[in-house]
Amino acid sequence: MLNIVILLILTCTTAAFPLSEQDEFHFKSWMAQYNKEYTLKEYYERLQIFTENKRRIDKHNEGNHSFTMALNQFSDMTFSEFRSAFLWTVPQNCSATKGNYISSNQPYPDSIDWRKKGNYVTKVKNQGNCGSCWTFSTTGCLESVTAIATGKLTPLSEQQLVDCAQAFNNHGCNGGLPSQAFEYIKYNKGIMTEEDYPYTASDDPCMYEPSLAAAFVKDVINITENDEMGMVDAVGTRNPVSLAFDVTSDFMSYHQGVYTSTECRNTPDKVNHAVLAVGYGTENGLPYWIVKNSWGSRWGMNGYFLIERGKNMCGLATCASFPVV
Repeated sequence: MLNIVILLILTCTTAAFPLSEQDEFHFKSWMAQYNKEYTLKEYYERLQIFTENKRRIDKHNEGNHSFTMALNQFSDMTFSEFRSAFLWTVPQNCSATKGNYISSNQPYPDSIDWRKKGNYVTKVKNQGNCGSCWTFSTTGCLESVTAIATGKLTPLSEQQLVDCAQAFNNHGCNGGLPSQAFEYIKYNKGIMTEEDYPYTASDDPCMYEPSLAAAFVKDVINITENDEMGMVDAVGTRNPVSLAFDVTSDFMSYHQGVYTSTECRNTPDKVNHAVLAVGYGTENGLPYWIVKNSWGSRWGMNGYFLIERGKNMCGLATCASFPVV
């Protein structure tokens, strides 16, 4: 009797997502592309998840959307696994933003891309299996602000922030906030270079050496919660800006176009990923932000994505900040 029940369970499970030779062909091709290897048990588990993800992607792309989805390095993961590995696992209190940004009162451009204005943005980095996106948003912003001020672009150490910034309510691989990381750098009197304090994607003992500090923060500017026009003013007239937003399952497979969502939340207690706005523009009448991510250059648009501007999409305007150097 037990064998019959097990057989029925297996049959029902397989029938819910029947797999074809073509599904397996696509999976093996993807494995080769991303150098994936599995045990026999893992192979069939990941094949099932991959096929479900691919069908979801194909269905989305058949619809009328402002962005497309595609297979990428995360396509063998459930969103629950992805969230545990790459997003904040400790809720962040973005509502702590005090909002001390004063508008420039200058006319700002209709569009801007700091990558094209000069050598002001470092290459896309990869946070690996560590919820340290906040450190990459922080270093990316400080790298750009420093380069705009000095003419010198130097990659800075995310690992120092992972290891050393806990006293400022940051949690290493479990999350943190750029605004709090900027405060740490300000009071710590500096941050080292990526070369001198390399990234390990793990929580390690603090190894900061003050004599090797390469960048500094004089002040931290927080843009008032939900003031997206303040963000436009800052990016348009000053520099790139760190922001956080709520990542939901379809963003995991983002490929290109202007991302929008009806599922994500826009309150400061729900954001779970920090990134860097390096510009903005408009596509087919849809205003967007140009955003640098930290999932490597093979994800999205060479590591970047566009997201709808003007609607506080996914809470992107709830806790934006940048440093003064």
